Amino acid sequence: MEKGVINIGLIGLGNVGCGTVRALEENREAIERKVGAPLIIKRICVLHPDKPRPISFDRSLLTTDAAQITDDPEIDIVAELIGGIEPARTYIERALRNGKNIVTANKELLAKQGHDLLARAAEQKLDFGFEGSVAGGIPIIQAMKVSLGANRVHELIGILNGTTNYILTRMTQHGSDYETALAEAQAKGYAEADPTDDVDGFDAAYKLSILASIAFQSRIDLSTVYFEGIRKIAHQDIAYARELGFVIKLVGIARETGGRLQLRVHPVMLPSSHPLASVNDVYNAIFVRGNAVGEVMFYGRGAGMMPTGSAVMSDLMETARNIRFGATSRISCTCFDVKPTQDISEVRSNYYVRMQCQDRAKVLASVASIFGDFDVSIESVVQKRGTGESAEVVWVTHQTTEGDIRKALDVISQLPVVREISNWIRVEE
Repeated sequence: MEKGVINIGLIGLGNVGCGTVRALEENREAIERKVGAPLIIKRICVLHPDKPRPISFDRSLLTTDAAQITDDPEIDIVAELIGGIEPARTYIERALRNGKNIVTANKELLAKQGHDLLARAAEQKLDFGFEGSVAGGIPIIQAMKVSLGANRVHELIGILNGTTNYILTRMTQHGSDYETALAEAQAKGYAEADPTDDVDGFDAAYKLSILASIAFQSRIDLSTVYFEGIRKIAHQDIAYARELGFVIKLVGIARETGGRLQLRVHPVMLPSSHPLASVNDVYNAIFVRGNAVGEVMFYGRGAGMMPTGSAVMSDLMETARNIRFGATSRISCTCFDVKPTQDISEVRSNYYVRMQCQDRAKVLASVASIFGDFDVSIESVVQKRGTGESAEVVWVTHQTTEGDIRKALDVISQLPVVREISNWIRVEE
């Protein structure tokens, strides 16, 4: 029997919650036609009921007691939009016990504990949607599960964090240094007062683990995702990248090679011709290569009230349609396997290395000799005079393993003629 009205409970009314409410109200007529039934927000749980919010809504719906949502027999779908591990997990588990379908945008919870929650929802034949957890308004989760579901995915490369992409864009296009670009991002609301999750790579690592689990049908232990951030990127690196024909981006890379997964998030130098090189400001993009579809790229706003609210609303609509007809048709967890992960030391790449050396004879030869001792072949070297007796030297290597480049740099850093290894960055060709 078809259900006439779909009742929704929201836990959280921050940016994403406000975007969800606004998306529903502004497009209500079209949404309800597509679903075939009215969607009613019955209750909203918040910590601070009196807090000003940038939307108009019925404040009588507000409560500070999540049980009024998780335990209400009339509520069909619980949308958890508070983020973090706790109390989000407790609320979701309680809602599942009470037969509620779940929608969430909680990337951290999904990356760390998503498999167990998805399995529990599947056992109870309940929907569990999480489109809003990765890449904001870009419809990547359903695309990976359904539209590309017939493919064997070989590779996924993405710009998954809008904050770091904005900072690197400002550094590249306007000559800003890192601290200035970060302050601009914070002033515009793109970066938090404590930007650690973004600039140190945590956020992108969460998102990559979610995408990789879908792409490669494998459970992903977050501890196997190597990640680092952008704090070490200096204006000199940006300038050298441009001179060499590259653009620096923070990317997430997931590949399957020989039955093992390569999972890493870090800055890379991308050729200026690469599709991701022109993705700027707060935009995200995910480049996917499959055995049937070939190469495809998804592009759009990766965060923000309305883009993420749009993604949450799409999950609410799909779940509502399923409820209407008494069906659960959503593909939930696709991590059927537990595939081994390649250690970062085994990853092969080209490398850019910038160092400060004494400006005298045979310095380059002594450094090159140590590179050679560790089977690191040099593609090019550029020396520029610095101040006093110091010179800046930039090396670009041929493809080698991460383990070998790290060992070589450890030895080179101890040379009396090397004042500093300023930075080194992987080069994706």
